[in-house]
Amino acid sequence: MSKKAVFFPQGVCSRQYEITLNDDNIIEDIVIVGGCNGNLQGIARLIKGRPAAEVAESMLGVNCNGRGTSCPDQIARALKEMLA
Repeated sequence: MSKKAVFFPQGVCSRQYEITLNDDNIIEDIVIVGGCNGNLQGIARLIKGRPAAEVAESMLGVNCNGRGTSCPDQIARALKEMLA
């Protein structure tokens, strides 16, 4: 049975993430609303089919223009919340 969750990122241009993980915590789908469309489509394609924990570890702490966070960082935080 898949787990689906909606997250509202803070401090970034994107406004919402809808993430679906399968029973093995593999990212089945991610829908990103708002933000830099091309970059976020690319990120979504790169992370689909990968383990959520691995993706979260690799993207946690990415900083966008000194904001202290970024869309990848916010996705990582969302994934960690889903895995907790």
